[in-house]
Amino acid sequence: MNDIIPIAHWQALLAVVDHGGYAQAAEALGKSQSSVSYAVQRLEDQLGLRVFRQEGRRAVPTSAGQILLQRARLLVEHARGLESAARQLAIGREPLLRLAVDALFPEWLLLQALEAFSPDCATTRIEILETVLSGTDEALLRREADLVITPRIPQGFSGEPLLQIRFVAAAAPSHALHALGRPLEWADLRQHRQLVIRDSGSQRQSAGWLDAEQRWTFSHPSSSIRAACSGLGFAWYPELSIRDELADGRLLPLPLIEGRHRYAMLYRVFARPEFPGPACRDLADELERQVRKSGLSIEGDTPPEDPRPDESARGKPAT
Repeated sequence: MNDIIPIAHWQALLAVVDHGGYAQAAEALGKSQSSVSYAVQRLEDQLGLRVFRQEGRRAVPTSAGQILLQRARLLVEHARGLESAARQLAIGREPLLRLAVDALFPEWLLLQALEAFSPDCATTRIEILETVLSGTDEALLRREADLVITPRIPQGFSGEPLLQIRFVAAAAPSHALHALGRPLEWADLRQHRQLVIRDSGSQRQSAGWLDAEQRWTFSHPSSSIRAACSGLGFAWYPELSIRDELADGRLLPLPLIEGRHRYAMLYRVFARPEFPGPACRDLADELERQVRKSGLSIEGDTPPEDPRPDESARGKPAT
């Protein structure tokens, strides 16, 4: 039975191709040129075929070498991932991390945090539960999440402020409310369709102004936003979640006399605050880091406008 070819020989093969020669490969790998040449020669001897042919001073992959190069890259990448996994297991990272995120938290900001966190979590699977209102509470109470981003802290838990959210009443430029061409009163809104998001929990709670005569209820914010951009209704949206639509004019703020903006604080809550686990703690830190990096408002920061919620826009139960 033939011996298994060492990973270092495959790394030498790739380095010769990627850096244009044996001397350059040796410099990139921090080895002598003779050791790189020996590694490639041993690889060829064990395989029983030539992977390079000489063209002047250049070593050019043969047809067989081209095929092996593709497999070699996968092999080396897998080996690096295995080494990273071993290092993370050695420091005790948990194998599964469950994150429940209220729909108020901007999707783009969540993805930024996950992208920054991903190089450090090769051994940790992440499950993301997108929730609304009581669904976030239930994820904590039922221990379905290790880390939660929520606008409310359930009794028996503690949390830290993460991000202040400003809501803006908005509709498409073609909407009849904009066509009125004047500041709007609550009576104006009641005559038009309101777009709302369904509570993902079993309690089916309501929040915000819900006095419109007609409402369409969606399960996910993205569907509601698309409907609003199509002129099918108006809604109060987290400003950060519709920043692109506001920037390119697909949605315009409604000129309400009062209640144009509302505010809510999002908190990050550990299901087990006494021991959240290293990956859980690191992701929580990364979320906060991305919020600050984006210049957004956390507790103690001054929001762009009056931070007091409008009394007229506070929650009323749905009828």
